Amino acid sequence: MGTMLHQKGVSFDACFDELNITNPSIVGEIHRDYIEAGSQIIQTNTFGANCYKLARFGLGNRVKEINTAGVDLARRVIQGTFKEILIAGDIGPLGVRLAPYGRVQPEEARLAFTEQISALLDAGVDLLLIETMTDLQETRLAVKVARSLNQTIPIIASMTFTRDDRTLLGDSPSIVARTLINEGADLTGVNCSGGPQQILRILRQMHAAIPNGKFSVMPNAGWPEQVGGRIMYAATPEYFGDYAVLFHQNGARIIGGCCGTTPEHISAMKKALSKAVPLESAEPFEVSEQEPEFSRKEEALAPTKFGAKISAGKFVTAVEMDPPRGLATQKLIAGASLLAEAGVDVINVADSPMARMRMSPWAVCSLIQQKVGIETVLHFPTRGRNLIRVQGDLLAAHALDVRNVFVVMGDPTSIGDYPDAMDNYDLVPSGLIKLIKQGFNTGIDHSGANIGQPTNFFVGCALNLTPNSPADEIKNLARKIKAGADFALTQPVFQPEAAREFINRIKNEMGEFNLPILGGVLPLANTRHANFLDQEVPGIIIPPSVLERMRKAGEKSSEEGVKIAVELIEELRPLINGAYIMPAFNRYDLVAEVVEAIKE
Repeated sequence: MGTMLHQKGVSFDACFDELNITNPSIVGEIHRDYIEAGSQIIQTNTFGANCYKLARFGLGNRVKEINTAGVDLARRVIQGTFKEILIAGDIGPLGVRLAPYGRVQPEEARLAFTEQISALLDAGVDLLLIETMTDLQETRLAVKVARSLNQTIPIIASMTFTRDDRTLLGDSPSIVARTLINEGADLTGVNCSGGPQQILRILRQMHAAIPNGKFSVMPNAGWPEQVGGRIMYAATPEYFGDYAVLFHQNGARIIGGCCGTTPEHISAMKKALSKAVPLESAEPFEVSEQEPEFSRKEEALAPTKFGAKISAGKFVTAVEMDPPRGLATQKLIAGASLLAEAGVDVINVADSPMARMRMSPWAVCSLIQQKVGIETVLHFPTRGRNLIRVQGDLLAAHALDVRNVFVVMGDPTSIGDYPDAMDNYDLVPSGLIKLIKQGFNTGIDHSGANIGQPTNFFVGCALNLTPNSPADEIKNLARKIKAGADFALTQPVFQPEAAREFINRIKNEMGEFNLPILGGVLPLANTRHANFLDQEVPGIIIPPSVLERMRKAGEKSSEEGVKIAVELIEELRPLINGAYIMPAFNRYDLVAEVVEAIKE
């Protein structure tokens, strides 16, 4: 449907589903073309008609209306052809990531699927098609909802696979087939993905897993390419006709097409299938499930020095440094050398703080480790990175021997140098921590593919010790700990008593709590700096007594800021495993004074 709508001039940025109401004639014409080409099942134009996707167009409250219109439109077209055609209620992915890889909880997803599927069932579809799914758990949930709403309606559950024949989240065709059939789907299968050749390969693996199963295949017309501003697909109708026979011979009972397929492709498949040999005469096939030759159990590297110190229960000091805005690194290296001489254990390197363009922190971490000889902690925001870049960046960091990482959401681009820059992300911090600790550190990537030697990252997470919503902060912390976080860095603390109360609450609510915490400390530079932090920076509250001390210090306010920082660290010491010091205005000299004072 999407391919044909685009060919008729509808922008990919438009809401295709809304056309059921605003331009039903264009949708009806496409239905009619496919029926005339030989389709025995047509899909409603409701692939994105769920509350999440429709909300992007301001239509989140019109789910039932749009789905009902899609079914009614398909039915009217069928009636006009005087043919017996089935209507498949089309259900696509929600367009949001489910926990733990996103913020949408399973119950919220269940309600969204319930709303759309109920509307399709009430409108009278003949079967349900759950398609182009990338997350097996989301697909299971959709099938479960559908089956709970109607015990007898046929359900097709179809997933899409990457070029390595696994889903985006790493599940194999055999696991997908078994899982979805066990969950209540009548047919399982594959759609979208690549062209017919890949789909046949995946179908064979599914059929091998469930020899008596029924399967659905709907390939793309090859891999897409952009020609003259339009998305084009290379596979011809004749090519599809040849593969339709092979699909049938290998267990497919519903055969169609996805992106790039047209009524001509359907017609070619229908003609080829009408001449197909019986299923029983199909040649036998074998599916190789051999593991790669290399082992995931290759020896991992030794722990980082930073990780070893924390594990040994030693009090550690970490200092944050910002990468330079240009090529010059001399001042940065000089500052790092001063901190190392003062006894700092590790240097944290921020990634585009305040969404301002700066040198890549990978390069900075590598330079500091090579030229100064002190370990670094790479700040790793999830914002602005897709899954491909996240994993590539992790491998790059490890290859440079940067193995301490601090996972954080990151600052939105709207507050930085380039407010219109892309701000998307595929993983929330807890999801990225899980990917590193339960994936890369065991020798597999996000798709489940073997990466050879396991990584040995030491992973930190963010923690606010004086949050506005303690319950939410504890809930998020629990997710990060479950994902495998090794330590936590906190925002600057100026209220040690409040921090103590919150840590006690964490222990009371979570029971056993052993996550090492490095308490955030920000030495105040002067009175103006203190007032700015108190008045304008979210999450930082500076007590009046501290503000008064800075005011009275006058010209010696920076010295007073050092004293306050030392006092805060000493007061927090029984609660924390180290200090995370954030110098103001690159005053590394003041930080050196703090570090030397707390080490005496």
